[in-house]
Amino acid sequence: MTLHALNALSQADAVVHDALVEPEALAFAAEGAELIPAGKRGGRPSPKQADISERLIALARAGRRVVRLKGGDPFLFGRGGEEAEALAAAGVPFRIVPGITAGIGGLAAAGVPATHRDVNQTLVFVTGHDQHGEAPAVDWAALARGGQVLVIYMGMKHLAAIAGALVAGGRSPEEPVLIVREATTKRQAVLETNLAGAEAAVAASGILAPAIICVGPVRRLPV
Repeated sequence: MTLHALNALSQADAVVHDALVEPEALAFAAEGAELIPAGKRGGRPSPKQADISERLIALARAGRRVVRLKGGDPFLFGRGGEEAEALAAAGVPFRIVPGITAGIGGLAAAGVPATHRDVNQTLVFVTGHDQHGEAPAVDWAALARGGQVLVIYMGMKHLAAIAGALVAGGRSPEEPVLIVREATTKRQAVLETNLAGAEAAVAASGILAPAIICVGPVRRLPV
């Protein structure tokens, strides 16, 4: 979390937060601030996006100082753009506080540089599911050819299919895969495997979402 975000929390009287936000982060909210959960979790009962946006608008129009607190960076696979558009359409003034995306910060927490001069000159961020929770319409063969390191968000549900598509697109079955679960929290766990063995390794380890999947010749440093 950035100092800018901490400052915003300290002045808020309503905090609409995602399910991935740690309780320790909410403790920085101003005393007496209303904490409003609005987490969307795949495959589980969750608030609809339209309802979340309407709640933000209603709170602001009621004169509340509102913080919409999301994990990572709200503009990278985080629906922040949709909520900002809704606020703008409703004439609600707002300010964007940049976050630290899991594709960078989560890997760093696991001791993995997202880029390294000796390893990669390209880095691709891609989502592992679409807005309906299904496998995305992504040209995995093109990514297999063009992206030295791929960082896949929300891809655990479709990991087997993604791994198979990358191999079919030309990546080696032995291509390293590193999975970081709940990065930067007390529950952080790291699994190192490869494309051919990823599905079985995940099943054996018990690692569940939320997790970042990194595919490519990254180097995990001793930490």
